[in-house]
Amino acid sequence: MRAEHERRAESGARRTLDTDQDLSLLFGTSTALFASMTGPAHVLETANPAFFTSIGGGQRERTGVPLVQLMPELADQGFIRLLDQVYRSGERHVGRDTRVVIGVGEDAREAYFDFTYEARRDAGGNVIGVRMVGVETTQVKHARRLAAEQRALLEQIARQAPLPDVLDGMCRAIEELAPEVIVSVLLADQDGRHLRHGAAPGLPDFYNQAIDGIATGEGVGSCGTAAHRRRNVIVNDIATDPLWQHFRDLAGRAGLAACWSTPILARDGRLLGTFAMYHRTPRAPQDTDLALARVFADTAALAIERHHAEQARQAADAREKAARDDLAFLLAASTALAGRLDERQTLQRLATLASPALAPLATVDILEAGGVQRVATAAPSEQARSLLAARAPAQDDAVARVLNSGLTEVARRAPTGPGPWHELGVTGYVCVPLVDRGRPFGAVTLLFADGHSFDGHRIALAEELARRTASAARNARQYAQRAALARDLQTGLLLPDLPDIPGAGLAAFYHPAGEGLEVGGDFYDVFERGDGSWAFILGDVCGRGATAATTTALVRHTARAVASLLDDPVDIVKAVDKALNDRYAHQNSGFVTLVYGHLAPAAEGLAVELVRAGHTLPLLLDAGHVVDTVEASGGLLGTGLPFRLTARRLTLRPGESLLLYTDGITECRAAGTEQYGEARLATAMASVPHGAGAADLIRAVAEDVRGFMDGREVEDDQAALVITADKPALGD
Repeated sequence: MRAEHERRAESGARRTLDTDQDLSLLFGTSTALFASMTGPAHVLETANPAFFTSIGGGQRERTGVPLVQLMPELADQGFIRLLDQVYRSGERHVGRDTRVVIGVGEDAREAYFDFTYEARRDAGGNVIGVRMVGVETTQVKHARRLAAEQRALLEQIARQAPLPDVLDGMCRAIEELAPEVIVSVLLADQDGRHLRHGAAPGLPDFYNQAIDGIATGEGVGSCGTAAHRRRNVIVNDIATDPLWQHFRDLAGRAGLAACWSTPILARDGRLLGTFAMYHRTPRAPQDTDLALARVFADTAALAIERHHAEQARQAADAREKAARDDLAFLLAASTALAGRLDERQTLQRLATLASPALAPLATVDILEAGGVQRVATAAPSEQARSLLAARAPAQDDAVARVLNSGLTEVARRAPTGPGPWHELGVTGYVCVPLVDRGRPFGAVTLLFADGHSFDGHRIALAEELARRTASAARNARQYAQRAALARDLQTGLLLPDLPDIPGAGLAAFYHPAGEGLEVGGDFYDVFERGDGSWAFILGDVCGRGATAATTTALVRHTARAVASLLDDPVDIVKAVDKALNDRYAHQNSGFVTLVYGHLAPAAEGLAVELVRAGHTLPLLLDAGHVVDTVEASGGLLGTGLPFRLTARRLTLRPGESLLLYTDGITECRAAGTEQYGEARLATAMASVPHGAGAADLIRAVAEDVRGFMDGREVEDDQAALVITADKPALGD
């Protein structure tokens, strides 16, 4: 029995050995690793060439020795303990993507494996050793890491990360994946004739500075030559290659021995730069090295093209912004100039607009009284303004020449003739004519000091600003002429002063529309009737200008003419209506609204009798500080249609006020569509303190209307008249 048992054991061991030898043959031409170990010492019995290549080859290509003797570095990494565990338990162990440091010292390398340890058994099922089958995944892992790094770079590019950050990150990623490599990226100038430093974190600063700006051409190292040839340039040994003749000493100082350069090309073939891989020992590239260079050269090309596209977009945006800024400047200038209805103010505004937007110093001179007068200056300090204002233009200086020629004069020097040019540091000037109907009437001079410059764009802006200012100045002159004519026409149409009425306080507010022209459709008047009573009138004439002025005169003079002849306010208003209809009988146009009334001192205050003809309802502020309307019916005047008028009698007690107003107040609008309205007018009246006089009330209304308008132009005339019953003096 014992002999039979030994025979079977020997036969089983032989069959196991044959199987392992077959497996060794099977794996002999495979990239998979195979090794068979015997006994508790894990003596390497057989292995395929891929196993020996993976563990370093050379002195390690032998069998019959314990694995720990062949690869002592495995003991500290726990692999011998794993073999012991499989040998003792007989249970398989599977490792996935396991890191292994193979070799010791400078020869050590990091590798990754997928492997299986499984027990070897004899025919009786007894464990006699351990078999290892595996595959090295180092390149796969590196490829995954490479792909991950590339994805990260592509994400940076997509996020439009700064180009230096992308290139620097790319260089560092490659150097981490391949520690023996030093990476450099050079960027081509727009003309493609020079290469500038892009990124090279692993190279010394002195080296990067030395090659920054090298020309592209044959024999200019690896990078300059690759850029010139538009194809890869491989230099395995810098010390002997003629391409490095002029850079050999520099490379020696930097400890560089080999350089493989790949041109970075755009999709249209334009040179974008170069991608270089340096080594510190002479070396020829492998296929994997060239593939790595191609991948990252393409990635760099994408980053650089995206950077160029972003630069082009930013440049386009900058040009568009400059155009928008110019337009905004000119629009703002036009608005500012249009708001100045005085010629001198317009010209001063020109100087203020030009400085400092176009130049640090500006002057404006005009032809006046047979000579040239300086009418405006602008400068950063009061002292500089005083210096400019103190010197009038000379007869032979730039202003005189421009006024004579009508052409802009530009010089990159100080003006000729006397002036504070040295004190102000003037280094150049632009003198632009102000032209009206083809003839210069003035000039604006922009003065540039140290640190400031001007170009064609700035000169064009100055000429456009001068053109708009000349137009605004002409409008201001025309307005001044029209305003003077209107003032002459308006003389006598508005009361210069309100009369003093015993027991009454009077105050008026008048704000014409039409850019300050004083001929409008609103009017008011207060006059004595000759019997101790007084007449008051406030109305609104349809239309504006001369027609409105003559209609206003007709209404006022008619009322004044008949007020002393007729006692009933209704009859007086009817007389006004007849005068209007007689005048416009052949035109059938134009109408008037008004409130006309009489007032006289009474025992309890002021007796008031009024008639409303199509006008806004008067407002009464009573002694209790409550505001209410005064109802009175009546139609429009001057229409030729029959109408009914009703007189309303009331008494203003001491401290009470009556407000007459035109619809220009209640219908004015703020920035939106909201009208001022009667409710706000009543609130403004009630806001005055108890005991306030007529002047206080009219002031409160005027200020509230101005606040509501918030600087907006008045679109319709505004007029108001306040009558307040005075409180009796002590002792009366």
